[in-house]
Amino acid sequence: MWKDFKAFLMRGNVIDLATAVVIGAAFGKIVTALVDNIIMPCIGMLTSGVDFANMKYVLKEGTLNAEGVLEGEVAIGYGVLINAIIQFIIIAFVIFIVIRVMNKAKDKLAKKEEEEKKEEETPADIALLTEIRDLLKKEA
Repeated sequence: MWKDFKAFLMRGNVIDLATAVVIGAAFGKIVTALVDNIIMPCIGMLTSGVDFANMKYVLKEGTLNAEGVLEGEVAIGYGVLINAIIQFIIIAFVIFIVIRVMNKAKDKLAKKEEEEKKEEETPADIALLTEIRDLLKKEA
């Protein structure tokens, strides 16, 4: 059983997946910092200083205790949802841009490989006839 488990872990798919999870977690932290510290303050400034994270609809008012902590409040925190939607849109846009750049690079590479393959596939007799034709055109 241990041998099978070790073989499973050493497969390329598992290692690739683990790498993707780690990079995804780090990327998530970067996007969260970008949204919370750069984009949301700018949006808040554009909306007259409104902080979405603190927006809520209070269903039941709470009371402040002696330590100044709010107790007993029941509220729907829709501002957190707005922040999550903005983060999602930013992440989706960044992923779209990265995939678009990768696809363009992939297409460019595939086109270059196809051109090289066409050059290699030309049989010697056809290449010789093409050269003769080009020489005759030059002389004429």
